[in-house]
Amino acid sequence: MKADKVVFFFTGGTISMRVDAEKGGAVPALGGEEILAHDPELWRLGGVEVVNFARLAGPQMTPRHMWELSERLGEVLAREDVSGAVVTHGTDTLEETAFFLDLRQDSEKPVVVIGAMRNASELSYDGPANVRAAMRVALDVEARGQGVFVLLNETIHAAAYATKMDTQAIETFQSPVFGPLGIVDQDRVFFARRLKFRQRVRTWAMEERVDLFQMYAGADGRFIDAAREMGARGIVIEGTGRGNVPPMTLAAIQRAIDAGLPVLIASRCAQGRVLDTYAYEGSGKDLRRRGVIFAGNLTGPKARILLMLALGVTRDPAALREMIEAGQYL
Repeated sequence: MKADKVVFFFTGGTISMRVDAEKGGAVPALGGEEILAHDPELWRLGGVEVVNFARLAGPQMTPRHMWELSERLGEVLAREDVSGAVVTHGTDTLEETAFFLDLRQDSEKPVVVIGAMRNASELSYDGPANVRAAMRVALDVEARGQGVFVLLNETIHAAAYATKMDTQAIETFQSPVFGPLGIVDQDRVFFARRLKFRQRVRTWAMEERVDLFQMYAGADGRFIDAAREMGARGIVIEGTGRGNVPPMTLAAIQRAIDAGLPVLIASRCAQGRVLDTYAYEGSGKDLRRRGVIFAGNLTGPKARILLMLALGVTRDPAALREMIEAGQYL
């Protein structure tokens, strides 16, 4: 059987929105069939199957939704008649869902996560162009074996690297560390490079009680203590610079580690790795001595996704460190 079908999972987001005059703004309104109908020539590229998974704005997406979506994607991609899948999503949390799907994705078939920065009531609605570009990538043989992509504005990004950089610009998604994988041009899908490495976490469970905190000048440990006391099972800290924290947070971080909670350090910077370059109080070297796990070049939200899934495999501190630090993207 020739695989030429692309399954579209519609979860909502701006791509599904129209302006509601009574509510005074854009709200989810369109189903998958209505979005696809904006491009009546789409069917010429290949077969299309629609799954109206949800109609959520980006901030309404939860890890439980991500888990269910990844399970259903796995079932669909196992079918012989399917070449790949496209997922529409709200851009606010798109990078988290894309990374979640990538960590759990075993199929060689591509998954392309898309959204829109402008809703269907605007003259410059970018949803249909992103839909067509995504379908072309999902059908392209060069896309196989590279996991999950993020695609907007005809630019192809790896899920592990893509992040939203601007609140409203069409070119909001960028890969700050290495740049995009390729582009979708009028005549072809062009991959300039392929991924050398993808991390995967094979698990049948996850831990949703993982909290994320950003550091700032003068921060203390109140929120870290509160998270531990209220039942958190893991903590991710977006440190400053290379992965450093104010000294007043250290006692709370140590209490969390002593209580058996894994603590990950990422950076609040837009790009670059965390590393134990410095050795002062609150520095990366200080944190490493205390048992903090380094999240490489992952953003805080992505480090949280990785820890949630890693905790579905093990709660052993040494095993978690090996899984997370040995599986660095840099």
